[in-house]
Amino acid sequence: MGHSNRSTESTVRERAASDDGSAALEFITTGMILLVPVVYLMLALGALQGGALAVEGAARQAARVFVEAEDEPSAEAAARRAVEVALADYSIEASGSVIRVRCEPDPRACLERGAFVTVTVRAAVALPLVPSVLDVSAPLSIPLEASATQRVSRFTADAPP
Repeated sequence: MGHSNRSTESTVRERAASDDGSAALEFITTGMILLVPVVYLMLALGALQGGALAVEGAARQAARVFVEAEDEPSAEAAARRAVEVALADYSIEASGSVIRVRCEPDPRACLERGAFVTVTVRAAVALPLVPSVLDVSAPLSIPLEASATQRVSRFTADAPP
């Protein structure tokens, strides 16, 4: 009976000896499986937050420069430049952005004293670390849109007729 007990103890010791270090390996493997998606989620949320700030800032700045321009063609050009600069600050490609200008109360007289000018900017923010192989036409992206409204000053000089 003593011999049987010894063989059981030696078998248990052999199994314990063969499992040395496996808990650490399992912990590292499980940690990596859980850590990689969390890190990517943080990167994606950071890119989206940066994109939202960029689009919002671009719309706000475009509306500001639009209402300060002397005529509508220069206002549109200034708004386009403002959007390009604001998006470039956040490394977003401005070539795919869309700018819409809406004027109230009269859509044909945007720079009239007291008029409200609303500029809407729409841009696509690419998701980080996504290879372009997944989508042949363009990398995967999220469209973001923001609007800003400014009022044309009532003290602005009248445009020449």
